[in-house]
Amino acid sequence: MAVKDKKEPTKSTRKSKVAGKAKFSKETYIKWFKDMLLIRKFEEKAGQLYIQQKFGGFCHLYIGQEAIVAGTASACQKGDKHMTAYRDHGHPIALGTDPRVLMAELYGRTTGCSKGKGGSMHFFDKEVNFAGGHGIVGAQIAMGAGLAFAEKYNETDNVAFVSMGDGAVRQGALHETFNMAMNWKLPVVFIIENNNYAMGTSVERTTNVTDLSQIGASYEMPSKSVNGMSPEAVHEAIEEAASRGRRGDGPTLLDIRTYRYKGHSMSDPQKYRTKDEVAEWMEQDPIEHCKSVVLENKWLDDKGIKEIEDWVKKEVKESVEFAENSPYPEAKELYEDVYVEENYPFIVEY
Repeated sequence: MAVKDKKEPTKSTRKSKVAGKAKFSKETYIKWFKDMLLIRKFEEKAGQLYIQQKFGGFCHLYIGQEAIVAGTASACQKGDKHMTAYRDHGHPIALGTDPRVLMAELYGRTTGCSKGKGGSMHFFDKEVNFAGGHGIVGAQIAMGAGLAFAEKYNETDNVAFVSMGDGAVRQGALHETFNMAMNWKLPVVFIIENNNYAMGTSVERTTNVTDLSQIGASYEMPSKSVNGMSPEAVHEAIEEAASRGRRGDGPTLLDIRTYRYKGHSMSDPQKYRTKDEVAEWMEQDPIEHCKSVVLENKWLDDKGIKEIEDWVKKEVKESVEFAENSPYPEAKELYEDVYVEENYPFIVEY
């Protein structure tokens, strides 16, 4: 049965102190701050470059949602698998991918993580077990369960983390997947990155069940709503869900409530929400929260914070330089990395 986290931010209760008592180690808070700041600045630069027409296609920024991937990355183990939708820039950064190859992918260069063939929506990095970046809404839900099935079949203790937006939960494949995942007790954690809007349509306009954690109830899937603006809350929820999967007890559904500060994509005028609403959510910014915890506990001083900020600035700058100095793919690359099975029955000779 769905369990409601009473600390989860709602329209009437989402204001909170930026800083608070440290629940985790010095190293964890500094890493959270460093990783989330790198994601934020990478995304801000990506947005600027897109406007300058340095690269094309679609571009969906993760600004505001960084605590979800930060808390997930700190709570998972090395062999765990990760899959998400097309708002996929933050996930590989949190898992350890070099931002240079990600920026090169945005630019469509051969040095990109998908050899310049995927662009913004199709980041992949096998080295950190990031299985994409997928452009078809909801497709990753079933495919992610497939990753979990493989882990169970191979008798590992790894878990698959499958992220989706609140709009993707309307896809029929979700229900088929939930049924199979519970029936087979797959080690999978389904993460709803609930930023309140499916493109420009609010959750309230798409369903009368606004607590999305309740979707798991009919499958008797353990479910919970989580404060997605808090890396601590995300870490704890992910750790609990992952432990359940590793024990062989099956899936968990987490409705992680967050907020994107920017539009759905770069072409979104955001007329469906007010500036006051955005500003209210920004009051509990997870990056500022971690920075305040680090300073209040005297783990770093202003100089130490400045050193991290300078390092992040340097990483983003070098990522752009790396991308712009990398070559475009040659025409023959169109025929590389394409699945072909010789003498397959459907091949017809004329």
